Amino acid sequence: MSALHYRLLDLTIDVERQRVARDGVPLDVQGLSFRLLACLLRHGVDVADFDTLIAEVWAPAVVNEETVTQRVKLLRQSLGDDGRSPRYIRSVRGRGYQLCEMPKVDENVHPTTSTVASRRWMIPAIAMLAIAVAGFAWWLASPRPSPPSALQELVQRANYYAGIGQRDNNERAIALYQQALAASPEDRDARIGLSRAYSARVCLYNFPYQWAQQAQKLADAAVSIEPSRASAWSALGYARDCLGDIDAATKAYEKAFTLDPADNASRASAAYLYQERGRLDDALRTNLDMRGDASRVRFREVQIAREMALLGFDEEAGKRLARSFQLYPDNVFSNIAWPRHLFLRGRLVEAQQALDEAMTRNTPHVELYVLQGELALLRNDRTAALAAFTHAQQLRPQMGLPGSLVGLYGTNAPDESWFATRIASVRNEAAHHTLYPGEWLELAMLLQAQGQRDAALDAVQTSVQNGYSDSAYLQVSPLLKSLSSDPRFAAAIESINRRVTEQRQRVLAAAWCPPELRQTSP
Repeated sequence: MSALHYRLLDLTIDVERQRVARDGVPLDVQGLSFRLLACLLRHGVDVADFDTLIAEVWAPAVVNEETVTQRVKLLRQSLGDDGRSPRYIRSVRGRGYQLCEMPKVDENVHPTTSTVASRRWMIPAIAMLAIAVAGFAWWLASPRPSPPSALQELVQRANYYAGIGQRDNNERAIALYQQALAASPEDRDARIGLSRAYSARVCLYNFPYQWAQQAQKLADAAVSIEPSRASAWSALGYARDCLGDIDAATKAYEKAFTLDPADNASRASAAYLYQERGRLDDALRTNLDMRGDASRVRFREVQIAREMALLGFDEEAGKRLARSFQLYPDNVFSNIAWPRHLFLRGRLVEAQQALDEAMTRNTPHVELYVLQGELALLRNDRTAALAAFTHAQQLRPQMGLPGSLVGLYGTNAPDESWFATRIASVRNEAAHHTLYPGEWLELAMLLQAQGQRDAALDAVQTSVQNGYSDSAYLQVSPLLKSLSSDPRFAAAIESINRRVTEQRQRVLAAAWCPPELRQTSP
């Protein structure tokens, strides 16, 4: 069954525009959920087995039946369907899924020729012919969009794969962008797309930093050729971001959404960097100030919850993160944020359970392995901690923290030359660009292990001065435990708390403050 518009009971479904509505009210059915629904529509009331669903919805990505089941669950939630008493989608045990009712092709969306004729039956035939000829002449004279060229189709298909958010599809996008540039080396859309896909290799899929350097070169070229193009600045911000150059990335993102106020992705990326620099109120305000469909920014809801948590709105933050973890099992940001939130609140058993589940969901992330190692250290299991840190290092051998942790918690104590190399690496980075505040904590860990207590505390203080705002982490993590009894360490935490309290009060006093925050605030 193939059409563009369907009715399924009280649902209207526009396949071309990927829209679902009930009684004219749009429902939040997007991405993989919509593709799954469209697949079921094509099969009518026939059972679509797991192999068919995987081939038609997920291919070429490799997924299992559990992934399909979880996505059906999300689709049902979006449609307001109950799996125990389904109206729209029925589970066929051991086989797959089918629609509960035969969908109908909706012929009322665009009137057919016969419908139009029946409404105008009183017009004389000669007049009808004149109208038809005039209409045909107007059609010939009117500007019409040309069909996409082969090059445009390559770039459009690459954009599609890049937007899915999976490693294999990102690689397919890269191959298509490269093919487009081979045919037309000056194609700006392909250059910008390839830059972003190279950055995604580093930021999302654990490739070496050289790909972010390549991404920056492509984005720099795009900006120099077309400095008024927002997407070029956005690509530059992403590349700088993946290279760890926080201030340069912020400026590029700000330029992007200044040129294009509808560029929500750049706005949210800038908000994340505001958060990293300790500007929590600015970060929250920016994330709330989205234009159009903000749900397309995959990491925005997690960021908002994180900012609320840092500002002390724990109850609301916890609700949002728990919901995101439940509803979006394929979102790497949700899978990191909820276990980490539980860890920071001292709910260690729940944190471990959530972490174990997150590890099964998609491509493991370095932050998940670091958290796994920290939880193991709190159980006094150094062997498990070292194994987790080693996994993190294997994922990102170019990243500083995992390598430092492997050295610090390895079976053999590192020698002085190892310490000198690691410490010099962090300080060299700091000399060239602004570090993420958390990177100063890696330096503190190294100096702490080397016995340079005062220098380690200086590094913690520098981190706080540069905007580090997670006082809960400083108190919970075992990685800085030997410093925790020092008055200077307590002073650093107090400095964070004072700054956060001031920003929290500004949020509560602001007109844009979400009402749920005022309701939960004493």
